[in-house]
Amino acid sequence: MASRGVVGIFLLAALPLLCLELRRGIPGLGIKDLILLCGRIFLLLALLTLIISVTTSWLNSFKSSPVYLKEEEEKNEKRQKLVRKKQQEAQGEKASRYIENVLKPHQKTKLKKLEERFYQMMGETWKLSNGHKLGSGEDLVLENESQTSFETSNREAAKRRNLLKCLTKVSPPAEKPTQREVLDLPEEPPETAEEVVTVALRCPSGKVLRRRFFKSCSSQVLFDWMMKIGYHTSLYSLSTSFPRRPLEVEGGCSLQDVGITVDTVLNVEEKEQSHW
Repeated sequence: MASRGVVGIFLLAALPLLCLELRRGIPGLGIKDLILLCGRIFLLLALLTLIISVTTSWLNSFKSSPVYLKEEEEKNEKRQKLVRKKQQEAQGEKASRYIENVLKPHQKTKLKKLEERFYQMMGETWKLSNGHKLGSGEDLVLENESQTSFETSNREAAKRRNLLKCLTKVSPPAEKPTQREVLDLPEEPPETAEEVVTVALRCPSGKVLRRRFFKSCSSQVLFDWMMKIGYHTSLYSLSTSFPRRPLEVEGGCSLQDVGITVDTVLNVEEKEQSHW
């Protein structure tokens, strides 16, 4: 920029001399023509100055743009680093204040409550007290009161432990049912034997069981058979299908005596329970 200013001043200083020389060399040159010539020279100089300034600025910008961009990038990085550092310091201060003012008191309170609960469950609440000095009446009164409160809390803790033991106590195993008496049934006769009858029992579950007996067998054998398959005589009874009537068994009566002379189907029915 300084070089362009020097060139402009030199041209302006040389302009009057140039006009005088032109007038001397051209005697017929008037004032008007001289003014027009000076105006054209000024326009030419202005145009040359503009061209020189634009070209020079463009060249300078072309040459210095990478350096300038690099410097700007470095400045931006420094500013960003500084801003990040300040933000990190601010966040660190906030975190430290939060830990000191919130987290640590909360943790201390929580630990204290857990410790109190533990000693109360264990019946050792005396560990929670700071103790009292001996030698004065007030201290003795305080000691008695604290001892009373400790004994009360110990009793409550003992009750809680006993309650937990009662709840967690394993119930005694149920008594095993006595093994039913094994009933011996007479040997089943073959199909080709004489005086043989087939008796079928229709169970409440819908299952039908069949067995052969001699007609001379005691009628009690039918109830023994019913008990052997799992239906006790105290809860179940036998009845004929058609006509439906309960099967009455008397001591010493055979199957033939109670009317079972042909193949018969008997129903196993549940007895009606009497309600008092």
